[in-house]
Amino acid sequence: MLDFRLPSEYEDLRKTVEEFARDEVAPVIGDYYERCEFPYPIVAKMGQMGLLGLPFPEEHGGMGGDYFALCITLEELARVDSSVAITVEAATSLGAMPIYRYGTDEQKAEWLPSLTSGQKLGAFGLTEPGSGSDAAALATTARLEGDEWVINGTKAFITNSGTDITGLVTVAAVTGTRPDGRKEISSIIVPSGTPGFTVSKKYSKVGWSASDTRELSFQDCRVPAANLLGTRGRGFAQFLRTLDEGRVAIAALSVGLAQGCVDESVRYAHERETFGAKIGTYQAIQFKIAEMEARVHTARLAYYEAASRMLRGEPFKKQAAIAKLVSSEAAMDNARDATQIFGGYGFMNEYPVGRFYRDAKILEIGEGTSEVQKMLIARELGL
Repeated sequence: MLDFRLPSEYEDLRKTVEEFARDEVAPVIGDYYERCEFPYPIVAKMGQMGLLGLPFPEEHGGMGGDYFALCITLEELARVDSSVAITVEAATSLGAMPIYRYGTDEQKAEWLPSLTSGQKLGAFGLTEPGSGSDAAALATTARLEGDEWVINGTKAFITNSGTDITGLVTVAAVTGTRPDGRKEISSIIVPSGTPGFTVSKKYSKVGWSASDTRELSFQDCRVPAANLLGTRGRGFAQFLRTLDEGRVAIAALSVGLAQGCVDESVRYAHERETFGAKIGTYQAIQFKIAEMEARVHTARLAYYEAASRMLRGEPFKKQAAIAKLVSSEAAMDNARDATQIFGGYGFMNEYPVGRFYRDAKILEIGEGTSEVQKMLIARELGL
């Protein structure tokens, strides 16, 4: 018999993060969001709790957990706020995980203790102004001169790249030409503050307003040859694996936002009165919330399966794409329905559903658009 109940260690973690999100994040995040200010105190608390080190071994300063523990954490954080959740997701899945998976012993010793503790944040520089869904079209270059890489190019929409505690950005760059004529792509660690590495001012965004997202530029930026991450020419394969894992994480975050919409709608349905009755007594509202809950339930099962396959070492590309597709669409649909249930109040930023609505759309874009997910699913089906 299949058992969909969480084992005790995961349930204990879920309750801990749920309590933290409710008691520590919810009361203050609205102010950070409206000021478009990065929530340093919240990130510091999460670091002290070990949330940024969940899927890493204790020898590297982590908590000795796994990727599913990270996903549960992201879901519970996003039930309250997605800016905080995406900060953890990017720092862990995109910032620290590539170094853990592909780094040398020296690179791991230098970077992982500060990243897993939350003292520093890492970022992943892949997307460029002219290459988003077509990641292989990236134009940033890195040429080897003696014992240094010289990097030139621009990156766009990079999360956690310009905070006061950002320690590094892993940059995907063209380092040569393969025998078949295609680009040779490698990953290179660029520490913050390196000469020639410029971080732009924060973007003015529709949502995720309390997270850090910036454009990066590299002009004859020099780093040691030892900063190559993994094997030269394997950067494309490395970031494809990183993106597959990241899609599971974004699916979990999307489920959290979708569940938060249900939570807020149920609460409001018990409080709001129209025509002399609570709106929760009207079948139109009941059906809308029931559909929202059904979306959450389905999406959660999808990311649970993708995560379980990943942890068992089984192929999970298709399952990750399915989870990302259905959960991001569930988040967008639930945010729209929750805003409708709240009526005019749903359009006010003082209510969480206003933030949820603003935050939901990017989930259908980041870590691969919905169209890219459909393309991946079709490809895995042999089409």
